[in-house]
Amino acid sequence: MPTPATTLYGHNKYWAECFGTAPQLPMSRAEMDALGWDSCDIVIVTGDAYVDHPSFGMAIIGRLLEANGFRIGIIAQPDWHSKADFEQLGKPNLYFGVAAGNMDSMINRYTADKKVRNDDAYTPGGVGGKRPDRCSLVYSQRCKEAFKDVPVVLGGIEASLRRIAHFDYWQGSVRRSILLDASADILIYGNAERAIVELSHRIARGERVDEITDVRGTAFIRNDRPEGWWEIDSTRIDRPGRVDQIVSPYVNTQDSKACATKQDEGPKSDDNVLRFVPDARRNRSRTVIRLPSFEKVRNDAVLYAHANRVLHLETNPGNARALVQAHGDRDLWMNPPALPLSTDEMDYVFGMPFTRVPHTRYGEANIPAYEMIRFSVNIMRGCFGGCTFCSITEHEGRIIQNRSEESILEEIEKIRDTVPGFTGVISDLGGPTANMYRLACKSREIEAACRLPSCVFPGICSNLNTDHSSLTALYRKARKLPGVKKVLIASGLRYDLAVEDPEYVKELVTHHVGGYLKIAPEHTEKGPLDKMMKPGIGAYDKFKELFEKFSKEAGKEQYLIPYFIAAHPGTTDEDMVNLALWLKKNNFRADQVQAFYPSPMATATAMYHSGKNPLRKVTYKSDSVEIVKSPEQRRLHKALLRYHDAKNWPLIRAALSEMNLGHLIGSGSGKLVPKDQPPVAKATASPRRKNTAAAHEKRVRKGKLLTQHTGLPPRTGR
Repeated sequence: MPTPATTLYGHNKYWAECFGTAPQLPMSRAEMDALGWDSCDIVIVTGDAYVDHPSFGMAIIGRLLEANGFRIGIIAQPDWHSKADFEQLGKPNLYFGVAAGNMDSMINRYTADKKVRNDDAYTPGGVGGKRPDRCSLVYSQRCKEAFKDVPVVLGGIEASLRRIAHFDYWQGSVRRSILLDASADILIYGNAERAIVELSHRIARGERVDEITDVRGTAFIRNDRPEGWWEIDSTRIDRPGRVDQIVSPYVNTQDSKACATKQDEGPKSDDNVLRFVPDARRNRSRTVIRLPSFEKVRNDAVLYAHANRVLHLETNPGNARALVQAHGDRDLWMNPPALPLSTDEMDYVFGMPFTRVPHTRYGEANIPAYEMIRFSVNIMRGCFGGCTFCSITEHEGRIIQNRSEESILEEIEKIRDTVPGFTGVISDLGGPTANMYRLACKSREIEAACRLPSCVFPGICSNLNTDHSSLTALYRKARKLPGVKKVLIASGLRYDLAVEDPEYVKELVTHHVGGYLKIAPEHTEKGPLDKMMKPGIGAYDKFKELFEKFSKEAGKEQYLIPYFIAAHPGTTDEDMVNLALWLKKNNFRADQVQAFYPSPMATATAMYHSGKNPLRKVTYKSDSVEIVKSPEQRRLHKALLRYHDAKNWPLIRAALSEMNLGHLIGSGSGKLVPKDQPPVAKATASPRRKNTAAAHEKRVRKGKLLTQHTGLPPRTGR
């Protein structure tokens, strides 16, 4: 049974605290010698360059473990072709901690069209190819080769999204849990502070890692069947006969009108029970749901969608049950998610002695990801939006974890006083979203019982507090700090929430928009929007009205940059034509577009793979979802987003003719593309535009809006 949570600062420190705080976590034996260390207690291996900044996972985990008394070494972007780089800091006393970095390594390396990227924002010089595919797996194996008796703890967003049997877009099939392929000893999912601190202290006390099975937010392999547990069989669907809804893992989901109901008390008969324990009947903490095995979901896409649905229903720390999935003759066991951090704990984490700069090893080399967040401040974690294509909920959870106002303002002052190159502009006060700071369910009891995947779809829950006054007050105090000239908001904005508080919109538009503001309606049509769990375009129209009103009152010429996504599950060719017509009517021209990217474990990825909708109960006879898979159709959907590009006109004209929409070809209002193709010279001879902020602003003013949906994980992911 998962143990109760202990605060991050509630453990007795490890004896090595006597060595004090390192100026920067060492990356070489020479640095260890300078600190007086004969060895590291824990060595973190990461696919990113080491930047001692709270937006980088290895820095947060490293500094947190250091604060708990451990000596932490960093091996960043090692040469994975041999074990040599994995031996450079010597044998760690406790374990190797392995993470791919702030991004899944496959998303980092390949585009949505599976083309190799030439760059890597997390590498000095932006050079691509410095990490292997599925690098968590490769790094773990090299750690075992270097020191076979040292435990390997997997973490980071790559491990989080691959903790279960998952569809791998690049391979085109379902892969095993990364824990088995990596031959690691235990996997920690989510942001992981609470789990990693507890695990580290227990290993330091001499507990064997393979015997630590009660830490929330962990996954591990077990061959035994623990006594005193109650197992619910969810390995099949469409079973004959009546199945009591109370025993179903689908209880209290989107199918229900209520946000939350009384927690189910468990099965009323033994029909779905493999092991019945009378004293555990009402104890969810002693209940485990058995998912279809890896072998079954690999060969049956509908069962895969069913398993994905059950997993997403068991994500609320307040009521989630453990999950188990067989891989051959071994069971992958996943404990419920870790409990969210309190505000005091968030302040503790972000108050670590970060230098906020890259390791000195890199000299003056530019690390693009660092440059992007160099002067930004993360004010919260989590997202209750539940967008099906996004990785935030699977990794950070849907309950918002907030820092205090004092902690945030202190960090701004630290940036002002210590970070080289600061000019007075804070580039972002945000996080996974810009405006969920201190937003939460009005009732803790309801929040703990709720099993809905989103608090804002299909509409904003009546139990959700949408008061932005705490955020508005934070903005006002931040921009009044001495030496701060401007505070920008660059994180993605939930405009459907923002319109609930016009005072916040006014504050944002008047003081915190740098000429343009990015928002993500993603589409205009109900079909794809419902599969994304995004609001209708009417919410965008309401926000646009407020944005333009307050911009005018402030005497500012400012623009909205809407993001759109092509080829998402649930999108038809007609949907994309309607979106293109909307773009043309509103004079939006996308310089860059992104097709849907099926990231591991996402609900939309389950749709893509199975053709079923896991937002509803999955059966073999349930309605199918329109899927865009062929390269030709994906090209068409992207081309329709760039309807204005003459190079796309032949493809669009052919598609319109085939769809009996030839009336949209021609000149004048209501037409999408011209009938005639311009001369090649005119269509291709445009000079290369400068990619500078000034040039971009100029394009914005001309109505040529740069829209790009990256589909990447949150920058704080680990």
